[in-house]
Order: sequence, then C-alpha cells, then structure tokens
Amino acid sequence: MWNALDRYRDAALLVLRLGVGIGFFWYHGWPKLIGGPERWAGLGGAMSSVGLGFLPMPELWGFLAAFAESVGALLFAAGLFFRPASFFLALTMVVATANHWVTGQGTAAHSLKNFFFFVGLMAVGPGRYSVDHVLAKRRGGGGRKR
Repeated sequence: MWNALDRYRDAALLVLRLGVGIGFFWYHGWPKLIGGPERWAGLGGAMSSVGLGFLPMPELWGFLAAFAESVGALLFAAGLFFRPASFFLALTMVVATANHWVTGQGTAAHSLKNFFFFVGLMAVGPGRYSVDHVLAKRRGGGGRKR
C-alpha cells in the first residue's frame, strides 16, 4: 500500500512547497519586508547571536533576512531557483534558531524545525510540478530522472 503512494510524490511536493512557501511569505516574510529600515535593523541585530555582531549595517542583514523569507519563500513555492531559495531560507533559520537560544526570547523549536525542513527539501528537489522542472525540460535536461 505504501509503495502505491509513490506516484503522488510530485503532487505532495507541490502541496508542501505551496503551503510552506506561501505561509512563510504571508506570516514571516512580507511583514518583515514592509517593516522598513527600523524593523530590518532589529532583525539584523540577530547576527550577534551567531558571533557576527561586529559586522556593520544591521539594516542590510535584516533586509536580507526579510528578502529570504518573502521573495525566497515565493521562489520556494513556485519551485523556481528552488535549491538556492531553500539554502537561503535554511541559513536564515540558523540565525533565527541561534537568536532564540542566545536571547531566550521565544522558542527555537519552530525555526529549528524549519531549518531541517528546508535542508531536507533542498536535497529532494522541487518535483515535477515546478518552474525549475519546466525550464530544465525546455533546456533539454528533461528534469528529474525516474
């Protein structure tokens, strides 16, 4: 019975990508992105949690985190530049997890769980129902081999 579910793997990847990507954009990325430089500076301050507090311009680091969680999440959902988007989302989750541990604010459970999710899917790939797959077929790569 469980092997019969293999035929739904690509559809399941699509559901995961859309649900997590759009949810991440809506609840995490977009509010941070439109928060502006003041919000970005607060986010960028989390770099000190991973020992990089000496780096200038916390606004830049905060903007990059907001960008990863918004634009990166939409790319993740669409399956476009999927692996780079997954990588930058996972990297953002490393900083978020460290920040929760160091500051004691909130729990690191959500960001740590998201880290493993993005790393795992980065290895698996976006599946057949993705923009990356369509582009690979057009280039003659045929997408993922079965």
